[in-house]
Amino acid sequence: MKTSIYFRRNWQLYALLLLPMIYFIIFKYGPMYGVQIAFKDFNFFQGIAGSEWIGLDAFREVFQNQGFYAALRNTLVLNMLDLLVSFPAPLILAILLFELKKAWFKKLAQTLLYIPHFISWVIIGGIVLQVFGTQSGFINNILMSMGFDPLPFLSDKNYWLFTYLAVGVWQSAGWGTILYLASLTGINRELYEAAEVDGASRLRRIWHISLPGIKTTIVTLLIINVGNMISIGFDRPFIIGNVAVREYSDVLSTFVYRVGLQSGQVTLATAVGLFQALVGLVFILGANYTSKKLTDESIM
Repeated sequence: MKTSIYFRRNWQLYALLLLPMIYFIIFKYGPMYGVQIAFKDFNFFQGIAGSEWIGLDAFREVFQNQGFYAALRNTLVLNMLDLLVSFPAPLILAILLFELKKAWFKKLAQTLLYIPHFISWVIIGGIVLQVFGTQSGFINNILMSMGFDPLPFLSDKNYWLFTYLAVGVWQSAGWGTILYLASLTGINRELYEAAEVDGASRLRRIWHISLPGIKTTIVTLLIINVGNMISIGFDRPFIIGNVAVREYSDVLSTFVYRVGLQSGQVTLATAVGLFQALVGLVFILGANYTSKKLTDESIM
């Protein structure tokens, strides 16, 4: 009886929830039907249902492919470096923005930092070429005008790795500050005032008030990032990468593109995708369990 009364009083909330539920059912759960392609010798003419079952043969073939292990290694290495470099960047930016006193400068800085997130990776690829190109890049033009040799930012593996990480920070750091700033504004201002009266420096206030106040947000985002350790976006490594640096730029998403679309081996590509999903689930559950044990913070 109480449940029916609650439902009648709050039916608008259930109605609002209906649309996102439909979206997830159609676009998230519906495509799971295609996961069975990883266990079938998929034929476009016979369709998913008519294709022959092959069991785990596709996974055996994938695990015997040396290109898969190279792509897996690059995916883990690039994501780990991104975690070390790109994860702290929005946190630092958010604290700096939060400490600014001039409102107009704070709004201007936020706008300039948010803009790169809305730029297409295709356009970013053109910007990267114009800035870091060996012969025509802005930076190398300055170096050559000063008598120095040009640096192979896009053709040498180690320089490319630096370029890849720097562009990633520039594109994502500003947008990543939003959640941290929202958490920081929720901290009681009286704590800062009391600490200032007690003589605490700005760094002390950040260390003892700001960071503990957003600990839950930091842990949650860290868990999400660790959970995505095995997966990587296609656009960034594909557009910034090239044949000269394929040893570093070839990741699982580009491997799936080559195998699934260019070579037409849909079964192998699906097997790799399912492998990524399962390993990602293990990562995120492990990260959540570890964070719960260490900090008593959990998102599950």
